[in-house]
Amino acid sequence: MNAPSRHYHRLAWAALILALGVIVFGGFVRLSNAGLSCPDWPTCYGKATWPNQEHEIAAANAAFERAVEVPKAWREQFHRHIAAILGVLTLILALLAVRKRKGGVASVLAAAALVGASIPIYMGVGGMAPNHELSVALWLAGELILLVQVLRWSNVDAARLSTALLMVIIFQAVLGMWTVIWLVKPAIVMAHLLGGLLTFSLLTWLAWGTTPSSALVVAEAPRLRRLLWIGLVLLVVQIALGGWTSANYAALACGTDFPTCVGQWWPEQDYREAFVLWRGIGVDYEGGVLDGPARVAIQMTHRLFALLVVGHLLFVVLRMLRTPGLVFWGSTLGVLLAAQVALGITNIVAGLPLWVATAHNAGAALLLFTVVGLLARLRAPE
Repeated sequence: MNAPSRHYHRLAWAALILALGVIVFGGFVRLSNAGLSCPDWPTCYGKATWPNQEHEIAAANAAFERAVEVPKAWREQFHRHIAAILGVLTLILALLAVRKRKGGVASVLAAAALVGASIPIYMGVGGMAPNHELSVALWLAGELILLVQVLRWSNVDAARLSTALLMVIIFQAVLGMWTVIWLVKPAIVMAHLLGGLLTFSLLTWLAWGTTPSSALVVAEAPRLRRLLWIGLVLLVVQIALGGWTSANYAALACGTDFPTCVGQWWPEQDYREAFVLWRGIGVDYEGGVLDGPARVAIQMTHRLFALLVVGHLLFVVLRMLRTPGLVFWGSTLGVLLAAQVALGITNIVAGLPLWVATAHNAGAALLLFTVVGLLARLRAPE
């Protein structure tokens, strides 16, 4: 992939680092139960920041059913602000990548304008009544413009990848809105997590792909790429299970027992209820709605699938350690894998400390960075 400009890869790396920060801080917000601390979107109690003065808090409490909790509200709104900055960086990356394509800049700007216009229409600013149907129509029109260009363009100059990335991050913003208005619905929370990690993965590929002389040329590349693709699929499924565990408040369903669960090797479990993805709209999912056996089923599935993921990635690590030129990255993947397992076990036995749970979330992102980065760079000798 050719970089569309001299410093393009530096901007991509800056966006990637910011994306990691958004993911880790988003996990911190979720795990500290601050995900509904701003009952509206994109404002927080009607403010661009959050209420922090006594008169602002009193006015917000009078206007909204949910009482203001400043220590939580600032976390939620700050997370939205840094995500918005990431969106701007992504837009710049797309504009730089498509500027040599016929109609490229015009199409990206038109899509961005439509999506941008949908937000005040959704909010009903300037005395207008909120019009959610028109807002959704504008958002979909913007996404459709980008999709057409993704299908038309090649990726030789990062045009396709950067445009697809912009599409994903726009949809991420919509998922963030749905997370609030649908009261942390587990399916939306999990989709929001996966969307964030997809954004991070695309940025990883874009950053490595446009960095000069970043290719790893080894004879074992074809076999290793096949193994890494399998590892990526397994890793994504495990991350989704982790998101489902968190969204359903099932992280401590087994208490602090490990490797047993509530003192048993195979306790009562309800898989029929555990993985119902859609339960309708209007239910407040904060704190969870599942009973004990359903939460245990989710926790046990997450644990058991982890064995498959760890086994496969350990096999990949051993293959890389025996491949000249890949010892460093094999060692890195092995260390990250060991740390992630240790953090997962510590989460349980220590009773889900906030810093450990947040680090576990960051560990998943770093594993993804390593696997995706290797897939983006591994090449067989010509």
